[in-house]
Order: sequence, then structure tokens, then C-alpha cells
Amino acid sequence: MSDLISVQGVVLSAMAVGEYDKRIVLLTRERGKISAFAKGARRPNSPFLAAANPFVFGTFTLYEGRTSYTLNQAAVKHHFVELAAAYPGVYYGYYFLELADYFGQEGTDEREMMNLLYVSVKALLNPNIDNRLVRCIYELRTMTIQGIGPGLFACMSCGREEKDEGSVFFSQEMHGILCGDCARRIRDARRISGGALYAMEFITSVPMEKLYTFSVTEKVLEELETVIYTYTSRNTDRKFKSLEVLKVMK
Repeated sequence: MSDLISVQGVVLSAMAVGEYDKRIVLLTRERGKISAFAKGARRPNSPFLAAANPFVFGTFTLYEGRTSYTLNQAAVKHHFVELAAAYPGVYYGYYFLELADYFGQEGTDEREMMNLLYVSVKALLNPNIDNRLVRCIYELRTMTIQGIGPGLFACMSCGREEKDEGSVFFSQEMHGILCGDCARRIRDARRISGGALYAMEFITSVPMEKLYTFSVTEKVLEELETVIYTYTSRNTDRKFKSLEVLKVMK
């Protein structure tokens, strides 16, 4: 007999199955990343018509079978339908879902990633925040949550914490910053500005609700893109479809 469980989560993806059903992937607080079948979700009168779609946050009641879950009820809290009309914001959003799916695992507490997704999608809808900055923040905070973020508060080689303006470097190879002396021995060490380093420190350490409360100059943003995008790419081994779309749209 199947057991009925209730989880709080967000729909990462939805795929058509058969003539009327869907298979959805959920990132949940209680069970981590799980898949569930939403029977009849593609019918016009289905109670799951709105719930079984990406970007939907809510409470999902599921039948837990031996090998799969089946959606029984869904109480939608946020569905961000307005994001669908935001270009290129919606593709940034899909990329965020893809990255969360990449790192998500069954049986883990995904509360932090769920919260990060929520505040990041809201940020995409804020016309005062550059989507490129939102991506930088989302990627770097994701790396931090996953325990593979770069070292930003001390030299990754000698451990020195002093940071003289203009003498700090970033190394992808060393996964973080280097002092001037150690940077001479590392081939890929590149100087990082005080503004970019401060922004990265802020992103990795502030409470979630303060993540999107700052702005940077265009020069610092370009620097953040170079460092963070490369770091994320080197710490993942998948080509994300939404990123390919974003590249074409530039």
C-alpha cells in the first residue's frame, strides 16, 4: 500500500508523459530532489494544471510507492507566471532550475537551495537589478551552499589574511584568492579588484534576504562574470540548455 506524504518544494522541471500525464522533478525540504507522476496534469480541467509546471513553489501531497511518487494534491504558494513574459529573464530562471537540479540529491535537506531559488527568481523580476548580476550571485551562492565555493578570506596557498588593495589575485586552479607572493608561483593567477572581491565575500556570507540589496559598476560586473562564470563551469560537468539559449540571445 502506498503511503501519503506532504513536502514543501519547488518544481524544477516538467515533462509530458503519455497523452495526458506529466513527470515532474521537485526540490523539497524533506526528501531532497525527487520525481513524481502528475496523472492527468495536461487535461484542461486537471487540478494539477497550474501546479505541475516549473517555478511553482508550494506544498505537494504525494503517494509514496516502492519505486516512485504520484502527485495527489498541490497547494501553490508562488508560481511566478509573470516570469514567462520576461526576456531574457525567463531563460536565466530556467538556468537556475537546471543548476539546482544538477546539484540536487534525494534524501538531503534542500531548504537553502529552495530559498536561494525563490529570492533569485524574485530578483529576475526586479527591473532595478541586472540579470547578469543575479546570475553571478546565484552561481556563487550555489557553489557556497554545495560546499565547493572558492576561498575568499585568506590566501589559498599560505593562509595569509592581509589583503592590500591591488595585491590580491584569484586562481581557478587554487579555488580562491592568493597573495602577491604566492601568485607568482601559480600560472593562472589573475589580479582581482577590491570591489569584485568585496562583492564575492558579501555574496557568500550575508543572510539570504540581503543577497540582492547591492549593485556594482559595469567594470566590476564584468570582472565578476569572468571569475564566477569560469569557476562554475569548472566545477560542473554538464552543458546547460538554458545557457546555450542565453548565449544565442546576446
